[in-house]
Amino acid sequence: MQIVIIGGGASGFMAAITAAETYPDARIIILEKNKTVLNKVRVSGGGRCNVTHKPSDLRFFIKNYPRGEKFLRKLLAQFDAQSTVDWFENRGVKLKTENDGRMFPVTDSSQTIIECLTRAAKMSNIDVRTSTAVKSFAWTEGENGSRFSILLDSEDALSADRLVIATGGHPKSSGFKWLSDHAHTIIEPFPSLFTFNVPNGYLLPLAGVAVQDAHVKIIGTKHEWRGPVLLTHWGFSGPAILKLSAWGARDLASLDYHFTFKINWLPDMNEQQVREFLIAEKTNTPKQQVTSHARFGLPSRLWKAFTEKAEVSENLRWSEATNKVLNRMAELLTNSQFDVKGKSTYKEEFVTCGGIALSDIDQSTLESKKVPGLFFAGEVLDVDGITGGFNFQNAWTTGFVVGKEIGKIG
Repeated sequence: MQIVIIGGGASGFMAAITAAETYPDARIIILEKNKTVLNKVRVSGGGRCNVTHKPSDLRFFIKNYPRGEKFLRKLLAQFDAQSTVDWFENRGVKLKTENDGRMFPVTDSSQTIIECLTRAAKMSNIDVRTSTAVKSFAWTEGENGSRFSILLDSEDALSADRLVIATGGHPKSSGFKWLSDHAHTIIEPFPSLFTFNVPNGYLLPLAGVAVQDAHVKIIGTKHEWRGPVLLTHWGFSGPAILKLSAWGARDLASLDYHFTFKINWLPDMNEQQVREFLIAEKTNTPKQQVTSHARFGLPSRLWKAFTEKAEVSENLRWSEATNKVLNRMAELLTNSQFDVKGKSTYKEEFVTCGGIALSDIDQSTLESKKVPGLFFAGEVLDVDGITGGFNFQNAWTTGFVVGKEIGKIG
């Protein structure tokens, strides 16, 4: 049996290695269009590779996928985050858990993960071919199952008994045309996991300042999130923004990324409580200057920006602050509003929602319902997770299931 896997990323390698270990007599070929493999692994997590998220109850874990939750539930029961941890540790790679639940190799280097996967592929005699792009494929169905003919950009052709598509996401539906040609339904792709551009925002000079706990809500929608927010030289980033972008991916695309969002920088307090605290400071610290001593544990630069926005004079003391000034401060602290005009990709980690419609896929095996012997793994499917290791877990899980199931048919 010859298995060809198109795509040398996380899901492609997991599918190949699992298939080789499950069906040792099979011949397995990985085709990668780029000069190197596992490129997304290389850049993930700032070059550290966010392998997965801390293992937890499936009911919680599955809630981190804006699209594909129901589809993934059964698959994660076969290969979950703990399975991923065990898989790498059994191959000599220990993982560590950070405070936010993200898991990285203890070496803090994505190269550790790349070397583990490429070493496992080599040990299983998997033929990895780089700089090998696929133009199209054809298939015929006979008595012994499907037979695939794969046309490369070089005009050479390969044959296969089983074919795996693990090419990742595409920014436009045209990137899936070679798959829709075989009657697969394509869900329109849109970016997920992106940052918010706020041109000319008054907080732009504060790039690099972070607040560890804030509540963010997109006005006019149900989308909201609570967590860390990072100020950037183009607008806003950080986990709360990225997770919000994932959940709102389709709605925000329909708005052409022009929308307004609000931030409560003190999510445990409402505007009235903040106002009362500020008024009490007139009595508690009457001689202190309002601008020079930050309150609520906020970064001093951010506090100063709020006081300037509220038109607090440089030398104003708390005892001199009018209720009108303190009302403006309370509103800024609990209901800051910003107009977004565009987005930016989060570092090099391009993630999309959309792809092959899950209704076209057998949920138990990940085999196409349209083409016997054709399997899908990874982000090419209409499945995506929030930031934190969940997208890689989708890759490991779907790759593993494909590798296990691929030799059972025909």
